[in-house]
Amino acid sequence: MDFFPPVVDDPYAFGAIAVANALSDVYAMGGTPLLALNIVGFPVELPKDILVQILRGGYDKAAEAGVLIVGGHTVDDKEPKYGLAVTGIVRPGEQVTNAGARPGDVLVLSKPIGTGIITTAAKNNATDDVTLARAIAVMSALNAGAASAMTHIGVHACTDITGFGLLGHLRGMMAGSGVSARIMWGRVPLIEGAWDLAEQGIAPGGTHRNLASLAPWVTWDTELPEKAKIVLSDAQTSGGLLIAVPRDKLESLQIQMAAHGVSNTSVVGEVLAGNPGTIHVLM
Repeated sequence: MDFFPPVVDDPYAFGAIAVANALSDVYAMGGTPLLALNIVGFPVELPKDILVQILRGGYDKAAEAGVLIVGGHTVDDKEPKYGLAVTGIVRPGEQVTNAGARPGDVLVLSKPIGTGIITTAAKNNATDDVTLARAIAVMSALNAGAASAMTHIGVHACTDITGFGLLGHLRGMMAGSGVSARIMWGRVPLIEGAWDLAEQGIAPGGTHRNLASLAPWVTWDTELPEKAKIVLSDAQTSGGLLIAVPRDKLESLQIQMAAHGVSNTSVVGEVLAGNPGTIHVLM
């Protein structure tokens, strides 16, 4: 189950993003989502057409995923909220968890990051429509193709990147797996425009809290720009999958990703033996 307040002003886009985000928890485990229930909080005083557009965006995104929305529940709420409770299936023994990464694995990210920074800028009228549209496209994109690719070739671990940011979710994977990781800043894909906004000091409060919580776990290259720490900790909405794949399967994964229409995959680091949950960020 996952739901949250609007991250963009367009109600249709918000609905689509919320559904893509909710489905990612199933995709991250190598599962196939089948059914969903709408979860809605909506102020009674707002025009109902706004709610219609939210639900239409969610319905269309669910249909794209082959998921049936079979009901739901709506309550009066001072702040709009929308999401799904999702039911999916996975073959026992073939599920992918965030606790199976092994030393030598390569870390592959299926979407660029920076949505928290860009949507925060948009709320403050500090970004342009083109940059916001890029972020909406990233957030609205389903992780279905990446999930199909990884289950086809077999991987060791996976997590989706959402509110705790790239490094926060990576830390959880490394702690659960009893290993550490190395991330190469120069290989991490960013949504175009996110870096310029970060340099202006724009980032959501959750991003700063993420960075503070990572202090005991992350060592930073001394040459790393300070704003890079913010970007790597940026609280994402409906981010990509971060996959730990054996090095000898990397090429096969990349081929399968491309075959499933996932064109922005990046090798961002590797898994190491070491203090569980620690991360080394290099230039």
